[in-house]
Amino acid sequence: MTSPFDSPQNPLAAGFHYFIYGWKLMMQRSLLPFIVLPILINVVLIVGLIWLFLSYLSGWMDVLVSFTPSWLDWLSYLIIPLALLLLLVLFYFAFTTLANFIAAPFNALLSEKVELQLTGESLGDTSIAAMLKDVPRMLKREWQKMWYSIPRLIALFLLGFVPVLGQSVVPVLAFMFSAWLVAIQYCDYPFDNHKISFGRMRNALAEKRTLNFTFGSLVSLFTMLPFVNLVVMPVAVCGATAMWVKEYRHRFVGQDLKPTFSRSASKEVATRSASKDLTKP
Repeated sequence: MTSPFDSPQNPLAAGFHYFIYGWKLMMQRSLLPFIVLPILINVVLIVGLIWLFLSYLSGWMDVLVSFTPSWLDWLSYLIIPLALLLLLVLFYFAFTTLANFIAAPFNALLSEKVELQLTGESLGDTSIAAMLKDVPRMLKREWQKMWYSIPRLIALFLLGFVPVLGQSVVPVLAFMFSAWLVAIQYCDYPFDNHKISFGRMRNALAEKRTLNFTFGSLVSLFTMLPFVNLVVMPVAVCGATAMWVKEYRHRFVGQDLKPTFSRSASKEVATRSASKDLTKP
């Protein structure tokens, strides 16, 4: 397997590198126990929300359209698509929020195991009991990310009603902001595992904006693909953790890692760690 230390110098190419490397990491059997549960959570949430969306779509559309004054009936061709878009945005936000809150402890554990595999260095006590102890901190972090995104999403939504600007510039801004949020979401797991504050993490990502926009854009695009989106979450966690190891870890942990990644050695370390965690209360 190639190493995250072999990432290209060009930030655009590096974004592709870490996303592809996330797929390679996810395929390793030693990480499988920590990948299955986030995938199952994704499946259950997607199926449940799709069923809910299709079951109530017609009624919700009627309610939204009923608020339109009769003298604006001639705009129904525009109002109905906007109402549908609003519902889709709300459901996407509901899905990502629920998935991130529920999967946060498991994604954090997966990130720990990936970092252990790439560096050979443990973060300390990585037992299930230790993970449960950290759950309140992880959920607080998810709230921070949510409150960071909500005002900006509302601003973009309101800008969408501005003539010309809403149909040309806002969709581009919305996609760029979505990519940025995705980068924050998944890169945050290794940062949070090292108790690095949300503000410091965000500033560090902003210093390599092109790299993180590229990585976030790829994750966002693959999230839109049916069936593929079921496994994108662990892929993104693996890729973001590899990015942390190469691009940021030496700044915050104070250890300049050398490109000594060995597939056999890392596999052995990860397998021992996985066995220990699965048997430790």
